[in-house]
Amino acid sequence: MENSETNTNHKTKVSDKAKAQITTPSLFKVLMHNDDYTTMEFVVEVLQEIFRKPSADAERIMLTIHFQGVGYCGTFPHAIAETKASRARLKARKAGFPLRCTLEEA
Repeated sequence: MENSETNTNHKTKVSDKAKAQITTPSLFKVLMHNDDYTTMEFVVEVLQEIFRKPSADAERIMLTIHFQGVGYCGTFPHAIAETKASRARLKARKAGFPLRCTLEEA
């Protein structure tokens, strides 16, 4: 019959080589750029839907984009930043807008 006791005193040693292989992913800022065609309402919608910004933050970012030409949408690992920027561009193209999103290393 098996021993029903559980031994919780296991000690595992992690080698220095294994520790050295763990790296944090590079982070990238997603920036949204102003243009003369994309509506303010659409920009707010994209910020809320894709970048998960609350209404007040989305409106503030939209106004920054409108008045300063570019606005910060968030910082993410590269794959996530690229996906969010691509989703924003795709949504804009489907709606007939030339919205531009770029990535910048953080």
